[in-house]
Amino acid sequence: MKLAFAGKGGVGKTTLTAWMAEYLARKGQNVWLVDADTALSLGEACGVDRSSLPEALIHREDLIRERIRQENTSMFTLNPEVGDLPEALSVELPVLGENAQGKSAGSKRLLVMGTVTGAGGGCACAANTLLKAILAHLVLERNDWVLVDLEAGVEHLGRGTVAHVDGLVVVSEPSMRGLQTAADVGTMAEELGLHKQVLVLNRSDMEDPALPQLEGLPNQVVSMPYLSSLAARQLETGNVLGLPDNEVDFVIERVLKKFGAEV
Repeated sequence: MKLAFAGKGGVGKTTLTAWMAEYLARKGQNVWLVDADTALSLGEACGVDRSSLPEALIHREDLIRERIRQENTSMFTLNPEVGDLPEALSVELPVLGENAQGKSAGSKRLLVMGTVTGAGGGCACAANTLLKAILAHLVLERNDWVLVDLEAGVEHLGRGTVAHVDGLVVVSEPSMRGLQTAADVGTMAEELGLHKQVLVLNRSDMEDPALPQLEGLPNQVVSMPYLSSLAARQLETGNVLGLPDNEVDFVIERVLKKFGAEV
């Protein structure tokens, strides 16, 4: 299954992406993590020092020109060959938790893509073409799990970058501002044909929250309670894995069940 994670900045979508990848790998699944956020913090959330991460694809102008520019012209190749790039540009991540009983750990690989926001002037269109081609390859041609951590807001959805994923995890804190962004994300995703959506209400202890009536807000809801262990950890490191709370696995299981996924 291929899932994308979206929402307002700071609501916990990167943390949730890291948790789900770790859960799946401990269950024996092979997982691709795609960091498509401007903050580029998914690797650190997974326990890898930033200095050990590969350079974001958006900054690889040499590779972008090689795969996208047609020789001796100003034209772009709209369907570049990218089958070799996921392995070449990714890094393997450690599986830090205990494996599920009777199962060997799967793999986790991180591909740091970045976003065209803030990219160099003449490079944005070509970079976006290559990013979309790699995402399409992972989503449509690989049988592994793919988890895409999107930038804050609706920019990636607006470009149709994740139009072919199986579902969208929309993350919000229990606030009107966060939920309004979540509703905007949900509306745009619906327009792209992404009908399978789950709202994760982070830092919320409400079992059946009475949410405001906002058009586009996903009607499948999972609450994620405030975790004091996570708050303490974040004062020391960006790594969000290996917490002593069983609540994390419980929430991930509930989210996956909402998408009809059993692992």
